Amino acid sequence: MAQAEGGYYVPHQSYWPIIGTIGVTALVVGIAMYLEGMASGTWVMGTGGLITAGFVFGWLRDVISEGVKGLYSDQVDRSLRWGMIWFIFSEIMFFGAFFGALLYARLLSVPWLSGEDAATSRLLWDSMVLNWPTAGPANAGMDWQPMAAWPLPTINTMILLTSGMTLTVAHHALKDANRRKLIGFMWATVLLGTLFIGLQGYEYYEAYAHLNLRMDTGIYGSTFFMLTGFHGMHVVIGTLMLLVITLRCMKGHFRPNSHFGFEAAAWYWHFVDVVWLGLYIFVYIL
Repeated sequence: MAQAEGGYYVPHQSYWPIIGTIGVTALVVGIAMYLEGMASGTWVMGTGGLITAGFVFGWLRDVISEGVKGLYSDQVDRSLRWGMIWFIFSEIMFFGAFFGALLYARLLSVPWLSGEDAATSRLLWDSMVLNWPTAGPANAGMDWQPMAAWPLPTINTMILLTSGMTLTVAHHALKDANRRKLIGFMWATVLLGTLFIGLQGYEYYEAYAHLNLRMDTGIYGSTFFMLTGFHGMHVVIGTLMLLVITLRCMKGHFRPNSHFGFEAAAWYWHFVDVVWLGLYIFVYIL
């Protein structure tokens, strides 16, 4: 039975962590098998994905139910806030590593190999000249083009920034107990997030079909798809979070003075906005 100890809500023993561990492990192993060209990789990846989806749905269902029943004290609310803050901090470090790889390649590796450090240039690749963006020496023998900032990335930037504004309007509507305005702007935010995902997918199609820009297009291709791909994955997760929050708003789960679930999703979405601005500047413009 659940009980309260020292201001905390102590839930019953849960089987969701072990299910999540099994699902995520199968998903990661399946992805690795798929990338290695193993025939069973797709099945393992799909099974892991389904288990992980069930784990996320089931555990969040329990957490939402506990919150709606008023089982969380102010101390638990503070703990949840700190948990979300540390989670977003870990995501900052996650993207920081990838931005670091991009800047290292652009500002250090490419200049060194191009002769800025003459000793290194002669030792590794004599008389090589590289300029960013590059796929390597002689562009690795590939005929390709980098992704321009206009039109798709710029349009997606405007879409994502607009979604941040609609989410902020919805948040203020929730604080003002304006239910109609809250739900309307939440649906607008979800639709904008979905539109961003669709345009990102179309951008990838253009990259592969018309620019010959692929994941194996040297250092530029790998950093481009690594950064934009992981960001796109976060947008998908954020859009699903906002969809759940929107449905919860329609069910009246949040109150003007108690709506951390809403705030957590909003924090995550604004973080995604900021990361995209960094991507737009360092990947597409500079």
